[in-house]
Amino acid sequence: MLSHAEVDALWDYSDPAASEVRFREALNSNPESHNVLQTQIARTLGLRRQFDQARQVLDNVSAVDREADATLDARWNLEMGRTLNSSVDPAAARSYFEHALTRADEAGADFYSVDALHMLGIVAQGEESLDWNLKAIARAEASSDERTRNWLGSLLNNTGWSLHDLGRYEEALGLFEKAEAFRAKSGKEAPLRIARWCVARCLRSLGRYAEALTIQEKLAQGASDGYVSEELGELKLVMGDLEGAKPHFAEAYAALSLDDWFVANEPVRLGRLKELSGA
Repeated sequence: MLSHAEVDALWDYSDPAASEVRFREALNSNPESHNVLQTQIARTLGLRRQFDQARQVLDNVSAVDREADATLDARWNLEMGRTLNSSVDPAAARSYFEHALTRADEAGADFYSVDALHMLGIVAQGEESLDWNLKAIARAEASSDERTRNWLGSLLNNTGWSLHDLGRYEEALGLFEKAEAFRAKSGKEAPLRIARWCVARCLRSLGRYAEALTIQEKLAQGASDGYVSEELGELKLVMGDLEGAKPHFAEAYAALSLDDWFVANEPVRLGRLKELSGA
């Protein structure tokens, strides 16, 4: 039977479809791991906005086995909550995340306890969101499990955004910079790129436009990225260069209009990109 860590190692979050293939291959050779692999197959479907299919897969996980295995039950509740949060009923997701936290704590499964705290931070608003995120950071920092401690990069980032949304930009910048330092130690380029983008975005909120522009221009030298293009447009716009901003907004619109999540969740922002691009 596969361990939970072995199941998680099959993930490539940047490619849910390829991850599903790996989970199904693992299911063929490890039928005794059916239940936990099904929870992750459901997650790959949810990430591709195939929510009805995700629910059907989760319905195939044995309720009897979930009751007997607190870690499995925590994982099932996490994925049901994520599916609801991303689709039709974000408010209903909260109870699933709360139950996931209870069950993970029962199992002593720190990694999934932190995951549940992190998701509660996402579904909450304002000061409550900040409180959940701070609890998640404290749990990760106190854990002796290396996998759990590796949550810190994401948690510092999420908590930075909670502070940013509250207008506490200096505090947010401090956490974004800590997240950047954490990601730099990991040696993984994609998370480090995101962390640097967040630092630059917060610098824009602080009015430190030249510093933000320098970071975004360096990021633009890498792979094409609609979010970087958007920020370059916003920075040039606020610095008074509308004509210089338009090509960046056009690039951002072209890229992000093909992003299903962005189209579904950021229609106003997408409309702004289209308008400012001159299209």
